[in-house]
Amino acid sequence: MSIFSKYNLILLALLFPSFSMAAEEMNTISQTQPLDLTQHWAGYLALVVFAVAYILAMTEEVTELKKSKPMVFAASVIWIFIAAVYVSGGMSEQAGAAFRSCLEGFGELFLFIMVSMTYLNAMEDRGVFDSLRVWLLSKNFTYRQLFWITGFQAFFISSACNNLTTALLMGSVILAMGKDSPRFVALSCINVVVASNAGGSFSPFGDITTLLVWQKGVVPFADFFSLLIPAIVNVAIPAAIMHFFIPNERPAAVMEAQNMRRGAWIIIFLFVMTIITAACFENFLGLPPAGGMMLGLTYLKFFSYYLQKTRDSHPIVIPVDLTDVKIDYFAPMKYMNNPQAQKNKQVAQELPFDIFQKVANLEWDTLLFFYGVMMGVGGLSFIGYLGVASHHLYGGIDPTVANIMVGIASAFVDNGTIMLSVLTMAPDISEGQWLLVTLTAGVGGSMLAIGSAAGVGLMGQAKGIYTFTSHLKWTPVIALGYIGSIAAHFLINGRFF
Repeated sequence: MSIFSKYNLILLALLFPSFSMAAEEMNTISQTQPLDLTQHWAGYLALVVFAVAYILAMTEEVTELKKSKPMVFAASVIWIFIAAVYVSGGMSEQAGAAFRSCLEGFGELFLFIMVSMTYLNAMEDRGVFDSLRVWLLSKNFTYRQLFWITGFQAFFISSACNNLTTALLMGSVILAMGKDSPRFVALSCINVVVASNAGGSFSPFGDITTLLVWQKGVVPFADFFSLLIPAIVNVAIPAAIMHFFIPNERPAAVMEAQNMRRGAWIIIFLFVMTIITAACFENFLGLPPAGGMMLGLTYLKFFSYYLQKTRDSHPIVIPVDLTDVKIDYFAPMKYMNNPQAQKNKQVAQELPFDIFQKVANLEWDTLLFFYGVMMGVGGLSFIGYLGVASHHLYGGIDPTVANIMVGIASAFVDNGTIMLSVLTMAPDISEGQWLLVTLTAGVGGSMLAIGSAAGVGLMGQAKGIYTFTSHLKWTPVIALGYIGSIAAHFLINGRFF
């Protein structure tokens, strides 16, 4: 890639006269102010590269090209363009400082998500998710009861876990119980997508949007929970309408036994303590929440050491085989529908608990995708595009309208990218408006199946039943919940404006 970039820059220097004139232009500009490259060849090319990469990332299901590949490439090329212009004007230190600032922001996010994913993998290894699923399968609930139960659980589980993990967990239950009722599966999947996205919108660590806002410091930790009632309204309105279209029947119960493996409850407790530690780091010590998460990771490391040392004195419990249920194994951080992954899981259950193996099983494609997005958006901001966007979006129209538009846009563009862009714009708005854009960006993605990772994941899990079209039919109903949540926010959170 470095060889390609070298010759690419030489070619650009020959094709664009403005490149050779950049040094003269920058000699008249203060070294402390970034250059406005929005009408420069570097800015135009950066926009094109980022747009193409994002389109490739959004069409991952079609192209089978992992989304991290085009995004990391685009971010690297964007900063190459920036650095080439700044180096030619003797301002390389300024470009380097801007790059390091973006890298620091990603580093904090990476460490936070890494610890959270590691705990989720550990709980999966201990059979926590399997136990929850089999418990639901054994209770002989009606379709309508299961519709509300899965939605309720998705809402609250996603306040601590990411929406994709939550959706896949509930999706496995839905597919098992609704194998004879496609209508139930389709509507329940829609409900789970809405609930998963809404559940993460009121918790500082429930979704990438709230995590970004919390790390930026524009909303205090405790104030996020003021969005709880608006989030509930967002779920309740479409669920109440869809309820009457769910078959009023009772599927056959599945009677099975499922015990969690040794240490499961302690790992759940340690995860809760880790979240508390992260909150204390931010609220009482003024330190980044990622520092508290890393301390929490050591809780799991020490407990992993204990499990390894005491393994021989305890029998290994192998979870029961669920192949007769005809559903896919729930593996939130692995590929779905992968027979080899199934065999690897069975083998792993016979090995000692290894914390570093849980780290190795992280969803690295997602983590690298966020690197590409954050560095790419940071580069576009340094070029000056987000300043222009902020001027037109928050300078020309009412902030409420702008924030509602941001939520609608999140149905088409990843909400993490949308929120990162808004935070980088740094508009001068009240805390109430920051809470509003946190809410709209979090729940706006529910209006389309492709608007969130939860929707995309469930489309892959319930192929042919839950589809883009089946979700689109209920978009007007989901939009009612979107409007209702905004109204509830203004009604009960007026003190923040």
